[in-house]
Amino acid sequence: MPLPRPLRLRLYDTRRAAIAPFEPLGSWPIGLYVCGITPYDTTHLGHALTYLVFDVLHRYLAHHGYAVTYVQNLTDVDDDILRRARERAEDYLALGRRHTDRFLADMAALNWLAPDVMPRATEHVPQMQAMIERLLAGGLAYRSDGYVYLDVRADPDWGSVSHVPAAEQLALAGERGNRADLPGKRDLLDPVLWQPSEPDEPAWESPWGPGRPGWHIECSAMSVTHLGPRFEVHGGGADLAFPHHEAERMQSEGATGQHPVVGHWVHTGMVRYEDEKMSKSLGNLVMVSDLLQAWDPDVIRIALLRHRYREDLVWTEDRLTDARVTVDRWAAVVAAAAAVSPGHETDAVALPPEVIRLREDALGALDDDLDLPRMMGVLDELAAMGTEAAGTVVADLGRTVLGLRLDVDR
Repeated sequence: MPLPRPLRLRLYDTRRAAIAPFEPLGSWPIGLYVCGITPYDTTHLGHALTYLVFDVLHRYLAHHGYAVTYVQNLTDVDDDILRRARERAEDYLALGRRHTDRFLADMAALNWLAPDVMPRATEHVPQMQAMIERLLAGGLAYRSDGYVYLDVRADPDWGSVSHVPAAEQLALAGERGNRADLPGKRDLLDPVLWQPSEPDEPAWESPWGPGRPGWHIECSAMSVTHLGPRFEVHGGGADLAFPHHEAERMQSEGATGQHPVVGHWVHTGMVRYEDEKMSKSLGNLVMVSDLLQAWDPDVIRIALLRHRYREDLVWTEDRLTDARVTVDRWAAVVAAAAAVSPGHETDAVALPPEVIRLREDALGALDDDLDLPRMMGVLDELAAMGTEAAGTVVADLGRTVLGLRLDVDR
């Protein structure tokens, strides 16, 4: 098996608040964990943006010859999905399966490389309980009348992932699922690790009484179970940095003794619809399945990816019309190259120096914290050349790294 090519990737790490060299931890596969869906409102553009960005990172690493173990969980039990199941008078597992199937179909249509493992929270309750027991033994958690809470004041590094000022944490956590009104909390910010179930909710036996896990401990248990006590990348949307990833960091490090557990915390920006927050409450979610009725999947991918991934994306219909022009241009040069040399591969075509330089510029843009707009600008330059060699590079990087199909018969 050929050795991987040296990585020059520099990737923003939210915890360090800086772009830092990406360094694989060893000879084993690179560990990539991305917080997955709570399957009850899939699949909207916020989902698609996040998972397509990490799809490009996954493809980029594979393009350089690195094996990757990609884990993306399914939060199939938590407050939100149980609330939605109650509203619809539907079994929460059936609700989750239905939306998971829809999510997988939507993402497959977008040519997403499915994760190696998609663990379900409901299948990892023993691992969550074991982690909670270690946190209790280490003085990082406490019990109170059937509840178990993470004691945020026990960790001086609380806040080190998100850098949210202490004065703003309680209000922000309240917007993102924290229940300040739960009984027995030492600090209103303390996340729940275990809680008694309501009569119509699922329950598991535990040392603290029958109940169910809190949201944050689910991802800690699933990431460590499938990637070990240290791995390279933990990703998700920017709204997960606090309190979800803040709690995960404390839990995973406290339970494993590894500091840090994660090499890079990577967060994508939020999607806004015509400069308003895209949300269920505002009724302005744009669903991928609706877009797929009218637009080529390549167009949707480019429309989402042609921006700096850490910035919020303002969604308008113009993004799709602009992306279609790009797809048509790239597909034309790819088709022309294929007509000259059917079945060609990049390494089989003698590339002129200018094409080689542009190919390296495109990869260099990705090395620079996944600068996708700059990379696509380079591919535009190649497409404008209109030569067989240029078309070969557009086909190679467009398909293998950007995940486009660029079908010559489209």
